Amino acid sequence: MIRQLFPTDYIPSIFDLNISELKRNNIKGLIFDIDNTLVPFDVTHPSEKIINFFEELKSHGFKICLVSNNTEERVIKFNERLKVFAIHKASKPRSRSFKKAMALMQTDQNNTIVIGDQIFTDVWGGNKAGIKTILVVPVSERDEWITKIKRGLERTVIRIYERQRKKLK
Repeated sequence: MIRQLFPTDYIPSIFDLNISELKRNNIKGLIFDIDNTLVPFDVTHPSEKIINFFEELKSHGFKICLVSNNTEERVIKFNERLKVFAIHKASKPRSRSFKKAMALMQTDQNNTIVIGDQIFTDVWGGNKAGIKTILVVPVSERDEWITKIKRGLERTVIRIYERQRKKLK
């Protein structure tokens, strides 16, 4: 059961995504969480750095979809300058929204990756949907109260994951 909570990879930030490796592995679709993956949960718009990074990803042929448990208003406003596919009120970790994202991007489980900061929504949901997952360190210590409750348990899962990963190396 605990392996269902392990990401495929764990990196410091979205900016540490290895574009060459993604292309080499035939990845075509990228599903991003918003809150604390791209920006703190209380930041309304993406930074210029994120906008430029998404443009770079698109120039390499990647299709992108934002999948967020947040409201329609939040997701639409955040996506105004990114202009990518977006799904709000995703009910992660349920896999329905991940499957909808792949349909929008015309990708499948083999050529899509989920990138997010939470194990119990992004990683578990992506894994349940059969998609590779990349966990990133949250961009901010600030969290909504419900997320704060889960962070302690997530730290335990990450410690177990990292021990397992070291054994494999």
